[in-house]
Amino acid sequence: MPAAAPRPDLPEVVESVSHIDGWLTAGQAAALYQAARRCPEHGTIVEIGSFRGRSTVVLASAAPRGASVVAIDPHAGNDRGPQEIVGFVDEADEDHVEFLRNLDRAGVRGRVRHVRRYSSEAHDAVTGPIHVLYVDGAHRYAPARQDIVDWGERVEEGGSLLIHDSFSSLGVTLAILRELLLGGRFRYVDRTRSMAIYRADLDGSSTVRLHNAARQLAQLPWFARNLVLKLVLVLGAGKLMERVGRTAPEWPY
Repeated sequence: MPAAAPRPDLPEVVESVSHIDGWLTAGQAAALYQAARRCPEHGTIVEIGSFRGRSTVVLASAAPRGASVVAIDPHAGNDRGPQEIVGFVDEADEDHVEFLRNLDRAGVRGRVRHVRRYSSEAHDAVTGPIHVLYVDGAHRYAPARQDIVDWGERVEEGGSLLIHDSFSSLGVTLAILRELLLGGRFRYVDRTRSMAIYRADLDGSSTVRLHNAARQLAQLPWFARNLVLKLVLVLGAGKLMERVGRTAPEWPY
């Protein structure tokens, strides 16, 4: 039997997803890549919210050959991206086709099991503990909180939890403050722009939990800056800047 091809390195993976639509920076791709590399040989990686596969390709490219990579996304035309909450049914099938095409192009389609359901309805599609959980689903408070609580409790001890649009989306940030700020299980590790990285290894003592809360609260000024920037863009200041030859700021992610 021929030896398995080596996993591509990080620069190669970042380059391979540069053409795929999505909201994932190179730094965020690196965080996903490193988390997937830490997954055990026969572990499970779960992604909630795949869109067109940018993050999926990163996770599948970095995961050990024996690991299970599960991508959960209904491709229903809702929660597609910034200001695209509902009303994109026509784009839904296009997203699904492009998602599969991108997995094929990257050579990882055979490594990914796509569950075309809402995350709240997909728990029976994943068995056993989760070693890496990436949450980039609905950004409204209720579904974001449900993903963090219901899927988060399935992350094994020492496993990784990564949440996109943290301290950027109002709903996601409120869910984090409610469930993780003073929680006794997930330790805040770092943030790369709007992706927060947690590890399920907090010892639960009062002192450690307070320190963990303080590190998360320290991100709130950046969160406030993002809210102001979004308001400015919604009110049309970005278009006005472009008309006078200035570069408009991008939607924060």
